[in-house]
Amino acid sequence: MAKEIWDALTMKRSLTRITYEIIEHNKGTENLVLVGIKTRGVYLAQRIHERIQKLEGVDVPLGQLDITLYRDDRHDASLPQEPVVNSTAIDVDVTNKNVVLVDDVIFTGRTIRSAMDAIMDLGRPSSIAVAVLVDRGHRELPIRADFVGKNIPTSSHEQVAVNVEEIDHKDSVELKPLS
Repeated sequence: MAKEIWDALTMKRSLTRITYEIIEHNKGTENLVLVGIKTRGVYLAQRIHERIQKLEGVDVPLGQLDITLYRDDRHDASLPQEPVVNSTAIDVDVTNKNVVLVDDVIFTGRTIRSAMDAIMDLGRPSSIAVAVLVDRGHRELPIRADFVGKNIPTSSHEQVAVNVEEIDHKDSVELKPLS
């Protein structure tokens, strides 16, 4: 049975705080590029983008990244051999930019590593930072998030589910047992 950890209002407050932290860390919005990792990271990045527009009056570049071809488990026999690749849309040169990768949950660190590889194939940014709504621990790679909504320690038998209105028809964060 799922246990709701955050409701829509708490999620909104957390994204607002992350937005302020991103602006403060970058000393403004100059050379800032937001990149949402598909799927839910794209919607969270859009929300951060909207908050930056309201707070700073600036339209920072916003992109979306599909890391399917960069995953290190692509050759796993239990997975389909032909991966379904969605589009990557980053309409700005990331060279010499401060890129913030946005995702819903950081777990092992492998998704972020794949996203960093994909970004590096597009150019050479000045910096790459990571913003996540939830850090659940259990890292397998030495990767950390720079901006975290909430640290939620979990067991390996649990899953953190971030629901977004655009897909799930509600905003919330839930802790679920693995099926």
